[in-house]
Amino acid sequence: MDADQRRKRKRANHGGTTSALKLILSFRSLTLGIILFLFTLFYFSGSDRSPFRPVLRVSGFTRVLPVLLTQDYFGGGGKSLPLVIESRVLLPDHLLLVLSNRVRRGESLECVYYHQLGDADLLDEMLVKLAISADDYQESKSIVRCELPPVNYSAAVDLRRPGGEVVEGNWMASSRRAANWGKVVYEAILDWNTVVVLAKGLNLKPRREVDPAEFRCHFSLSNNLSREESFVFTTEATAAAQEVVRCLLPRSIRKNNTALAEGIRVTVSRVEDSSASPAALPSVAKVYNPKSHGMRGEGEGKYELCACTMLWNQASVLKEWVMYHSWLGVERWFIYDNNSDDGLQDVADELNSRNHNVSRHVWPWIKAQEAGFSHCALRAKYECKWVGFFDVDEFFYFPRHGGQTPLPGQNSLRAMVSNYTDSPTIAEVRTMCHSFGPSGLTEPPKQGVTVGYTCRLQAPERHKSFVRPDLLDMTLLNIVHHFKLREGYKSTNVAEGTAVINHYKYQVWDTFKAKFLRRVSTYVTNWQDDHNKGSKDRAPGLGTEAVEPPDWRLRFCEVWDTGLKDFVLGSFADVGTGLLPWERSSSSSARRRR
Repeated sequence: MDADQRRKRKRANHGGTTSALKLILSFRSLTLGIILFLFTLFYFSGSDRSPFRPVLRVSGFTRVLPVLLTQDYFGGGGKSLPLVIESRVLLPDHLLLVLSNRVRRGESLECVYYHQLGDADLLDEMLVKLAISADDYQESKSIVRCELPPVNYSAAVDLRRPGGEVVEGNWMASSRRAANWGKVVYEAILDWNTVVVLAKGLNLKPRREVDPAEFRCHFSLSNNLSREESFVFTTEATAAAQEVVRCLLPRSIRKNNTALAEGIRVTVSRVEDSSASPAALPSVAKVYNPKSHGMRGEGEGKYELCACTMLWNQASVLKEWVMYHSWLGVERWFIYDNNSDDGLQDVADELNSRNHNVSRHVWPWIKAQEAGFSHCALRAKYECKWVGFFDVDEFFYFPRHGGQTPLPGQNSLRAMVSNYTDSPTIAEVRTMCHSFGPSGLTEPPKQGVTVGYTCRLQAPERHKSFVRPDLLDMTLLNIVHHFKLREGYKSTNVAEGTAVINHYKYQVWDTFKAKFLRRVSTYVTNWQDDHNKGSKDRAPGLGTEAVEPPDWRLRFCEVWDTGLKDFVLGSFADVGTGLLPWERSSSSSARRRR
């Protein structure tokens, strides 16, 4: 194909954006005035200016772009907003596009790939594939998951609606580069006068704090991912551990209004003795303010007890977990969805229709559970006195001994932790876990895990905890659902005879084998990896391949324990039908669909 033909094709592909670009440019003078005003306010009212050369770029304008571009102009009569690509991240198994506005739920989108010609990285032949999925992200954004670029195709992937025009990301952006997941700042969350930055590529060891003097944070109004001169303000780090670096906000923002930090891009650099201008990590993170997006209104006070979990494709068990623990007193639910595709949002909507106060937070980041829990702890501290970090296959249980111990009443879990709310020293309540096996089953139990799995290992394993999120250490250091507490505070252990957690860890094979596909924890080895075989996070004797052992249904069975099953059937089953609440809701939904 000759040069004239290529030029004609590119004009055809990109000509559709001309009218939109004209509309944007009509706002240019107003926008530049606003940005210059903010630049003057921040830059000259503080002394924490960056060693990077301060260059203010028009790409900061994209923060207000969705407001200025009306629905009536794009998509005909308000049917759809423009697709504004804010950033791209190259993950191990897909390419993630972050959009600065929302797309319609269930909307079909296409990913547009460009061939690379030689070393010049020229863009030529287009390849179009349907997007894997799209989802809401934070309060006003979207994410779109695309297949990885084929060999010799660029990661600078664009989007379009089927039959529509190509949207080349951010019109004002100076870079279309995709950040690599192994080295990127991916989230930033506001916490009073500091910002907590989550980053891959710091290569910090687990379970340890590091000297925060090794790090700096850099703030920018630009969408540029990597150019150092885009970052205008630099501040010192005050805490660092694992994938978390906490930095002060720029002094000008601290002095005026910390809420002004929301939406500002931030990155982090590691200070090198030999470098006056250390290189910053690429960043797709903009500061998020959890206080402005909470579900608790002003003056309502905090919930006594909340729960946070991270899951992948476990929508089928979420109703049982939420409904059961709501009866025990959990009032607020933070569900971190790690790329599920099994209708989790529909389940959350159903639970909310039953007043269970569930919020689903899309967490697209792979193997970043510890950082996700740090993120959740910061969200929860504005709404909750206590928050539990445990999985959807873990159920709190108050055992009875010989019929002498009274049955647990409604809200008994909330009452247990609230005994420590006013404690001057206790900031964590720990409970031991019993691990249950398949219990002779070969298919998932229809009435739920609490009724179906009744045989377990004799010795307890580990423990899970509830914490006071406002009393966590500034590093937010956590491993296996436990946080480091602020100095002067300690944990307390609940006696095994008072309360335990039934952990339905080893379920029927078809359910259990999903663990071979992925593990969400940053520091837990994937089962396919041929190392750390003695870890408690593995199934003993199973190896590294997802091959069902002949005796799987009989494994991990040392003690028959029907305590929680008996309690659930006696306390939750409908007198007339025998159905449990999570069964009744499923049946009602099926009838409505018919």
